[in-house]
Amino acid sequence: MKSSNLILPGIISSVVLIVLWEVACIVFSISEVILPQPSAIVLELYHNFGWYMLNSYYTVLITVAGFLISALLGVLIAVALVTSRFFERYAYPLIVGFNSVPKVALAPLFVVWLGTGAEPKIAIAFLISVFAVIVDTVHGFRSVDPDLLDLAKVLRASKFNTFLKIKFPSALPSIVSGLKIALSLALVGAIVGEFVSSQRGLGFIIMSAQGMFDTVRVFAALVLLAIIGMVLYALLAFFERKLTTYE
Repeated sequence: MKSSNLILPGIISSVVLIVLWEVACIVFSISEVILPQPSAIVLELYHNFGWYMLNSYYTVLITVAGFLISALLGVLIAVALVTSRFFERYAYPLIVGFNSVPKVALAPLFVVWLGTGAEPKIAIAFLISVFAVIVDTVHGFRSVDPDLLDLAKVLRASKFNTFLKIKFPSALPSIVSGLKIALSLALVGAIVGEFVSSQRGLGFIIMSAQGMFDTVRVFAALVLLAIIGMVLYALLAFFERKLTTYE
């Protein structure tokens, strides 16, 4: 289904949800600490728009940096796994084992190792997202049509040309699928890093507002996170169409 066919229904359902939310808060006199009205969230964003934009910009930078590193290294690691049996045999178990370790538990260590700047947050975003890239990329390379590979052998194509002209284009849809998952996970990783140690970013806003029971500010940050996630996903989907559409 085309994304254009989803926009209008999505807008309608969102408007209906917001209206029902607003009405429920008024009718049932729900405390702002428990669940703020959407109108209060909009006013919060309006009155502190510049401050929210600066913190959103910082979170986006952390997310994009972690995602780009995971995309690059994830694809390279996946290529090494499918082209080298030695690397696969000895490295893949370590990768799987390391992925099973909760990244939140590692976050304080990265603060100790890398300081309190952007580096530990980028590292956490990378670690949380890279495994999705590796798994989907490996799956893509291993799902290449065997007939195409046999044809390349018959035509005596070099390994490099076989990889560049057959394996990589065939695996591209799986790679992009992994990148979509990794992008969402990178945003989660950025927020986790900001939870642990940060003086700016949407994760910092959520943690500081939580300590003051400022639920309106928490929801405002969550709304911005949702918007950021959708915008980044839409950009990635746009590049996917450019890469996978042949005219």
